[in-house]
Amino acid sequence: SESESDTPSLTTSYVNGTSSTPLLPLTMSQCLDATVQRWPDREALVLQQDGIRKTFAQFQRDVDQVAAGLLALGLEKGDRLGIWGPNIYEWILFQFATAKAGIIMVSLNPAYQLNEVEFTLQKVTCKAVLCPTSFKTQNYCEMLREICPEISTAAGGLIQSSRLPDLRMVIVTDSRQPGMLHIDDVLQAGESRHVKELQELQSKLTAGDPINIQFTSGTTGKPKGATLSHLNIVNNAYFVGLRMGFDKRPEVRVCLSVPMYHCFGSVLGGLCMAVHGVTLVFPSPGFDGRRSLEAIQNEKYGTPHLFNISPSGRRSVMAGSPCPPAIMRKIKTVMKFEEMTIGYGTTENSPVTFLGFPNDNEELKVNTVGCIMPHTEAKVVDPATGETVPLGASGELLIRGPCVMLGYWDEPQKTRDVISQDLWYSTGDTASLNDLGYCRIEGRMKDMIIRGGENIYPAEIEEFLYKHPKVQEVQVVGVKDERLGEQVCACIRLKDGQTSSTEEIRAFCKGQISHFKIPQYVMFVDSYPLTVSGKIKKNELKEAMEKKLGL
Repeated sequence: SESESDTPSLTTSYVNGTSSTPLLPLTMSQCLDATVQRWPDREALVLQQDGIRKTFAQFQRDVDQVAAGLLALGLEKGDRLGIWGPNIYEWILFQFATAKAGIIMVSLNPAYQLNEVEFTLQKVTCKAVLCPTSFKTQNYCEMLREICPEISTAAGGLIQSSRLPDLRMVIVTDSRQPGMLHIDDVLQAGESRHVKELQELQSKLTAGDPINIQFTSGTTGKPKGATLSHLNIVNNAYFVGLRMGFDKRPEVRVCLSVPMYHCFGSVLGGLCMAVHGVTLVFPSPGFDGRRSLEAIQNEKYGTPHLFNISPSGRRSVMAGSPCPPAIMRKIKTVMKFEEMTIGYGTTENSPVTFLGFPNDNEELKVNTVGCIMPHTEAKVVDPATGETVPLGASGELLIRGPCVMLGYWDEPQKTRDVISQDLWYSTGDTASLNDLGYCRIEGRMKDMIIRGGENIYPAEIEEFLYKHPKVQEVQVVGVKDERLGEQVCACIRLKDGQTSSTEEIRAFCKGQISHFKIPQYVMFVDSYPLTVSGKIKKNELKEAMEKKLGL
């Protein structure tokens, strides 16, 4: 049904994903219902490490039981429930149970520390939190007790806390804790009247309702709660699955190596399962490369159609941060993935807006993030004037369509900062489009370096320096300069046992990239400052380098 790759050549940096396949005007529950009707006995979920396997019919029974239990415990349509933990069965179970009850699910990063979790729970006034006792070094129950000491004395699991006045209950997945509920309490709370209440509620839920709040780990400033509707995420999963060819294959198994708290995991994992009837395989609760590979090996069952969704494999979608071409080629040759699809998106766009076709040629796969998604418009504009730039030129990428979020929760001004009156969302990414309408992401607008009036995109220099045999990782930042405004500084992590010098790196660039892009400063580092979701904080790196250089 999709033939965008045959579009006539473009003349300006604007693309429109026209499509004869209509949007699905459905809620998450309606999608799951339809899939359960179609394939009740197909496996929906495999959690390798916990030995859990559920068919669609079994999964739906659990979902209905939890949804009725949540209503019985006093949660209502529109209330917020936070999920704080790694990829465990309860994560996806509550993702669908909250949606069925019209409760808005809030995805909390499992790596959050005290002040971050307190800020997010307060911001969206969560009434309930679901978490395991602990995971790795994170003691979730202990941290919640520290924020709300009142929990220990809570009667019947109902909390009254001064610091989080809206929080009523904490549901623990794997142990009994004083003042907290156990998952069994939720499973047993629903009586026949609550089941009836749940059924009656279904007619009141609409596809446009907010159903998920995803906190974006802004590389600058406090996290913002991107609020997404059923329509947003159901359709993103639907059209990503169609482009990947899920509908053309008898049975698809998807190995999910990304965290569920991330838009990419919850939509391309959980929602694709419900919308397309794919089997979701979780190799491990946290990312574990070895277990992912074991899962790919063990779960094939002789079907070649195993998709591996991994951040930044036989078939694979990658997204996260731009993936350098050198790494792409290595993944293809070393891991023998026959088809790789690169995508691009942002939490505020539910998330995917550009995605390659599995049969695109190597050149497009390595150098672009694919083609515009159906029902989505994109344009590249000059940040100074807002005018659409000529084809092939760089500028800021803007997106419009049913993938754009409802807004940032309780932040009308920050919402207006990124969504214009005519509904274009500003991604803050620099990009360019080619004549086939394929997109190249060049970096973040705010990372752009302006050196003596020349716009320099760090990603371009980083990509070039990755080719140096001694370079393990590289980040390029702009540091202040009296005469030119900014100078280029390359922060390089060398491969183990290697040594290098500023001269060697500069000589490697000479004659290969424009003179003004050659790093003035080369700093050798052991690590980079990271956000909780593992993105590099370029602003902090820049400040650290300026300090080191005494600028």
